Amino acid sequence: MRSKQAVGRAEWPERGRPSARVEPFPATLANTLHRRLETEIAAGRIEPGSRLDEQEIAERYGCSRTPVREAFRLLAADRLVELRGRQGAVVRTIGAQTLIEMFQVMGELEGLCARLAARRVTPPQAEVLRAIHRRLIVAAEAGVDAFYDVNAEFHEAIYETANNAFLADETRRLRNRVAAYRRRVTHMPTRIEDTIREHEEIMHAILTRDPEAAHRAMRAHLTLLGENLLDLIAGLD
Repeated sequence: MRSKQAVGRAEWPERGRPSARVEPFPATLANTLHRRLETEIAAGRIEPGSRLDEQEIAERYGCSRTPVREAFRLLAADRLVELRGRQGAVVRTIGAQTLIEMFQVMGELEGLCARLAARRVTPPQAEVLRAIHRRLIVAAEAGVDAFYDVNAEFHEAIYETANNAFLADETRRLRNRVAAYRRRVTHMPTRIEDTIREHEEIMHAILTRDPEAAHRAMRAHLTLLGENLLDLIAGLD
């Protein structure tokens, strides 16, 4: 077993294979693991209810179990996983009522981001939004996964345009907790077409510097996602 110091100097192997390029570790290996697992959970590659195998993750990333346990603790603090003693870490599942409540809060947080973006957008930021939206239309023909990734970029650009780091961090934190469910909604009939239309309304309000309309359009966008989610859950039941 390599020492922590040796692991910290090595390059990061992805799923046991040598990386194409060497990326220096950030502050700690546990933080890096935390971010990698957070991304996989948010992207839906690790489904709600899945158990995280401590040994498998340690072997995949070529490290001891100690940083893996610490990464699990950080994920639990973000309420992305539950720590269940001997059962280990399990990705949290969210009940229907809680999901609806979370989407309501997301609507207000993202609505505030859109409101501030409409007040603070610069010409370069406006062009970024337009470019992402053009890519979103193209991605609609490439399938749900490609569409969802560009869709996330659009929302991320609005967080950045709002120019409020605290608000952006809190919005991302909640978004990561519901991301797997948001991705499922994208698979529903007409959801891609509806998303493009709703994004056009949001973008128009931001680019015409109409804060009230931007907040209203974004909140409606998230409300409709929540209603689609209820339909999805009803269908599963």
